[in-house]
Amino acid sequence: MSSEALRPRAMTEKRERKHPLSTMLLTVSMLFLGPTSLTALAEEHEGPVSSAPIQLDGKTITLLRGFAGYSASERAAEAEARVVEFARHREAPVTILNLVETSTGTEVRAGSQMLFVVTDADASLEGIDRLTLASTALRASADAVENWRERRSLRLLLTHAGYALAASATLGLAIWLLMGTFRHRLGDLFTRVTGQVRPLQIGHLQLVTAERLVGFSRGALNLFFSVVLVVLVYVYLQFVLALFPWTESLGAGLLSLVIDPLSRIALALVGALPNLVFLAVLVLVIRYALKLGRMLFAALESGTVRIEGFDPDWALPTYKLARIFVIAFGVVIAYPYIPGSDSAAFKGVSVLLGVIFSLGSSSVIANIIAGYTMTYRRAFRLGDRISINDMVGDVIDSRVLVTVLRTPKNETVVVPNSQILSSPITNYSTLAREQRLVLHTTIGIGYEVPWRQVEAMLLMAAERTEGLLAEPPPFVLNQGLKDFCVLYEINAYTADAGSSPAIYSRLHANILDVCNEYGIQIMTPAYVADPAEPKLVRKGDWNMPPAPGKPGGGRDQGADRAAGGAGAER
Repeated sequence: MSSEALRPRAMTEKRERKHPLSTMLLTVSMLFLGPTSLTALAEEHEGPVSSAPIQLDGKTITLLRGFAGYSASERAAEAEARVVEFARHREAPVTILNLVETSTGTEVRAGSQMLFVVTDADASLEGIDRLTLASTALRASADAVENWRERRSLRLLLTHAGYALAASATLGLAIWLLMGTFRHRLGDLFTRVTGQVRPLQIGHLQLVTAERLVGFSRGALNLFFSVVLVVLVYVYLQFVLALFPWTESLGAGLLSLVIDPLSRIALALVGALPNLVFLAVLVLVIRYALKLGRMLFAALESGTVRIEGFDPDWALPTYKLARIFVIAFGVVIAYPYIPGSDSAAFKGVSVLLGVIFSLGSSSVIANIIAGYTMTYRRAFRLGDRISINDMVGDVIDSRVLVTVLRTPKNETVVVPNSQILSSPITNYSTLAREQRLVLHTTIGIGYEVPWRQVEAMLLMAAERTEGLLAEPPPFVLNQGLKDFCVLYEINAYTADAGSSPAIYSRLHANILDVCNEYGIQIMTPAYVADPAEPKLVRKGDWNMPPAPGKPGGGRDQGADRAAGGAGAER
């Protein structure tokens, strides 16, 4: 039996023009081998038996099998097209359907028009003889055509259109009532009920407040109405789509749109259950390993456990580094067991995230490395007063990415760690805790004033300054012999680096007072010529309003003498 004999005449002629050798071989095979041998030959060339149904509005008429060069789906599609064409001619009754025996098989015809052929190979699929299968297909074709015509009749379509309009109106009314009246009334009821609930608290800690309860109830109410709305729309669509033959299959598939993904997820979870158990055990192991590590490093930080050469300040950052490595190691182990990790989509997303991370995290990685580097360099600690690029402040927070300073003006400055790593750092507190910090300032005094007197005056000003230590004792250095004056530098020790601005202010005030007391004129910052009188503040004017205290009762004798001497010289 030739597969070409099962096709319409025009299609067979077209195929013969394209493949004459194939047509000749099939014809010879049919003549010499017979239909049964040809079926076996087709099975040998095609492999596993394939079949496809002839369907009309979802109703199966019969199954057809494929042959070499003529697949089952092609046979079924062409037969289905001829059956539909017959159904469209409503003037042709189904009683003209008949069976005709031919050399290729039993043809199901509509009058003289062949619809499809039932072969011995088709009957072998069902395990019955060819005539029985053809008779069954004939009756199924008649029923399917009558059903097809009935469902597309004008009377039934108008009736179903009315059902669809009624369903639409019902859905609109239900949505209006549900999202309008019921929702607002239930919302007001929940608000009144929850407004009378007393807050749940333990001591001064409020666990549940009335506002939170109202917000939670409204969220639950919105979720409930959303679910109800989705169910209503789903039922409406399934009902309306099933009314018309063109959308019936889509309506029948709505349930599968929801059930199929859920079933696939459930099956995937069941299949991945051993891997999920492994991942759960791995998470528990890593979690408790990190807890043990946290306990160890907490003991190192508190000093309970000591390791030679390990600074307690290193404990917390070292634990953070170890935690990163342990988690990364766990991810490497867990990766093959993650469901979907071997899929192309998972790998593509992983590569994309890696590229984004590498492009956008260069500065972040630099700051992280700088932060840990500074920690192990012990450049500063929390509370230290440091100077970075002319920024002076106390370290109030040291994070992985940034360091936060509080300036003497009570300003907060956030400095990236990469900038700190590449800049010189001056720490005023490290040695001040043990060896004391040296505060120093310079003044210029004329050459006519003995240097021994100036040193004694500066030491006296340091002794009067609160915050400067007597031991080690202050000292004076001669910084240079300038054009118009001699530069003297007073150096004094303090243990409080954080108060250095206030100490400097008091030291400068005391230097001014001592110079005024002994009639010594400060020549800095610039000098042009000797004034008619020394530029001094008389002692009686030290407390002029609005300065606190009363003005002095007379002029200081030492200052008068100095002023008189200067006038005599001039």
